[in-house]
Amino acid sequence: MKRCTSKVKMAAPVRLQVLILLSITTNVWLEQTCEKGAVHSCNDCIKSGAFCSWCKSVNFTNQGESDAERCETKAKLMEKGCKETDIISPQNSKKNIKQKPLSGPTSTTDAVQIEPQEIKLELRPGLPEKITLKFKRAEGYPVDLYYLMDLSYSMVDDLKLLKTLGKDLVAVLQKITGGNDKARIGFGSFVDKTVLPFTNTNKEKLKNPCPTNEKETVACQPPFGFKHVLDLTNNYKSFNEEVSKQDISGNLDTPEGSLDAIMQAAMCERDIGWGNATRLLVLATDAGFHMAGDGKLAAILEPNDELCHLTQNMYSKSNLLDYPSVGQIARTLQKKNIQPIFAVTSSVKGVYDDLSKLIPKSVVGELTDDSSNVVQLIENAYDKLSSKVIVTHDVLPDKVTVTYTSNCPEGNNPGDEGICDNVKLGQEVQFFVEVTAHECMNNVSFYVGPRGFTEKMKVTISTRCECECDDPPFPNDPLCNSQGEVKCGTCKCNKGYTGQKCKCKQGDRNDADLRQLCRGDNSTECGGRGDCVCGECQCHKSQNGNPYYKKYCECVDEGCQMHNNKECSGHGDCRCGTCKCHSGYDGDACHCKVSDAGCRTGGSICNGRGECQCDICKCKGGYQPPFCLECQACTPPCQQSANCIECLGFGGGPYDKNCTTACKHLKHVMVERLSFNTQAKKCEVKDSLNCWLDFTMKEMEGMNNYFVEILKERRCPEPPPIPAIVAGSVAGVALIGLLILLIIKALLYAKDLKEWKKFENEKKKSKWSNADNPLFKEATTTVTNPTFSGE
Repeated sequence: MKRCTSKVKMAAPVRLQVLILLSITTNVWLEQTCEKGAVHSCNDCIKSGAFCSWCKSVNFTNQGESDAERCETKAKLMEKGCKETDIISPQNSKKNIKQKPLSGPTSTTDAVQIEPQEIKLELRPGLPEKITLKFKRAEGYPVDLYYLMDLSYSMVDDLKLLKTLGKDLVAVLQKITGGNDKARIGFGSFVDKTVLPFTNTNKEKLKNPCPTNEKETVACQPPFGFKHVLDLTNNYKSFNEEVSKQDISGNLDTPEGSLDAIMQAAMCERDIGWGNATRLLVLATDAGFHMAGDGKLAAILEPNDELCHLTQNMYSKSNLLDYPSVGQIARTLQKKNIQPIFAVTSSVKGVYDDLSKLIPKSVVGELTDDSSNVVQLIENAYDKLSSKVIVTHDVLPDKVTVTYTSNCPEGNNPGDEGICDNVKLGQEVQFFVEVTAHECMNNVSFYVGPRGFTEKMKVTISTRCECECDDPPFPNDPLCNSQGEVKCGTCKCNKGYTGQKCKCKQGDRNDADLRQLCRGDNSTECGGRGDCVCGECQCHKSQNGNPYYKKYCECVDEGCQMHNNKECSGHGDCRCGTCKCHSGYDGDACHCKVSDAGCRTGGSICNGRGECQCDICKCKGGYQPPFCLECQACTPPCQQSANCIECLGFGGGPYDKNCTTACKHLKHVMVERLSFNTQAKKCEVKDSLNCWLDFTMKEMEGMNNYFVEILKERRCPEPPPIPAIVAGSVAGVALIGLLILLIIKALLYAKDLKEWKKFENEKKKSKWSNADNPLFKEATTTVTNPTFSGE
């Protein structure tokens, strides 16, 4: 006889989903705790945690219990006897505001690829809510392709070929969109900043930057940063015409201004003509790229501002703003839902592979040297981009977290993005968006959607932080001392009354002032262990039934130290967490009999430097047990005792008037010669007269207690010879004055000597003329003989 057995096999994905569900269910169950803080009302309870519930039964609390006892998890409240119908615990709710169905295969209207399009959530703080977002790639979805080409001289062959590939590019776009007119194409070009060291700024080179030694003459245009040539259009003839008009250009260094061009192509939406479509940006180049910081080489210090600066289709601030960073490019492309395709040659493919890792939804394809495979490259890149769906969000409001999973094998693990790969046309996939609000908020929004698509789901969040009790109005309820009404099980008092049962008149103080009286050191009211009634704490009982007491209910007679499994060893009473020992017992836990026999040294206990506890010395100030005799780190205070030594031994110094009081810790004798032993230390200090004091210090019983021997003779310095100093000073001043006069005389003599020599040199150079002076007349002499008579 053959026994038949049936085996039920569960598919691997199903088993995985079951395990995940069980794990999530288990975690939620384990996490259902209510960690409440200061709770005075139902609203306080609801805000305390996602699983805190409130019991609104009027007679739920016992005499002396606070209203905080009404706040617990639903399970614990039911254990305490609260009816399920009286438990308030707001739950999440969601409402689809806009939900168009996904487009079918033959849809003729605008394609819808995500569902729902708008949703409103009302969330309990801390309680996550899951949204199912459906996505289906629609056939014939519009595509905008902007071809951004490097026109540096090394791309001359590529430009020639591109002028003939317009028809093939159009064919690929029509194939992607199903042969309709929903595909548009545009064109832009770039070189680099037109400043040194990026471009040769020689006037002739700025006119014609291409090499002049080529055998074949090539039409060359002046260099530029970025130029927008053709708006996105479905007029494919315009593309061919505009591209055919383009000429090659050139620059100095190998890296190009690619990132500048990408930033302008992304940010200038109106100029480029980006529409509600799949946005593709094809970057064709054979060189690397400059990035943020490179502009400093040309003294361009202002960072890129991530704005559009097109003037007559030219990037007008190319030479004024630095290149953008890779982070800025990634953020801008994601913000504008643009998917870049890097069509690059093999020499720089590694560089752009690294760049692609930093830019989500980007693809790198390898160009041939003349770009002959660019059409096939774009088609393959589009298939790769569109088949991988990544769902994420834009900037989230504060205190909101979002995680994603999907029904795809690679998207099972929760993360910051939802991922599905190899998604085919017409295939529907689901993403599970879990939203959690961690604080109370009202009507805050954010958007969720697949990267690279303009379609987004709007999520609006409000929170449920208020209790919804729906109690019928009943003013002056006897349960509230006829001075209030019951709301959510507790009394809402009339004006002028407060307290748990509205029994307290406020007088000149408001409720907040009265509650403040119940707070010690700005802590919670009554330490969370009592009710604040009319500004005074009415303390509760602990879980062991012991009452709390003191002003702020800070004490309870439990929690004392144990010994031999007995509180206070059974030889004391626990008072406010501390053992009060019975007569004859001592210690933190009253675990030892009172005795000081083991602490005595001679007639003192612990040598006066400690306390005897449990017949063992507990020493102070670094002294060591067993009798606090030695202290390795202690040294006699020589310098600190200088004033006392001066007043005790010589009757002077700062302590002269209160020497007995200030220096009572020192016992001293005056000696002719100091006697030394191992227990005394020699000290040498200066007094107020600048004399040296010699003494020894020996520690005595007790703390800071010393026996001092003071040498009778102080060592004072001899007074200076005043007459000699005065005479020397006068002589010194006279000598210095004489030296100064001699120096001045020498300087004057040197100056006069220099002038004399200069005069002599000038005299030797002079030439004197021998001509007669017309004004000069020679003297005439007349001699007369007085004796001559004239005959």
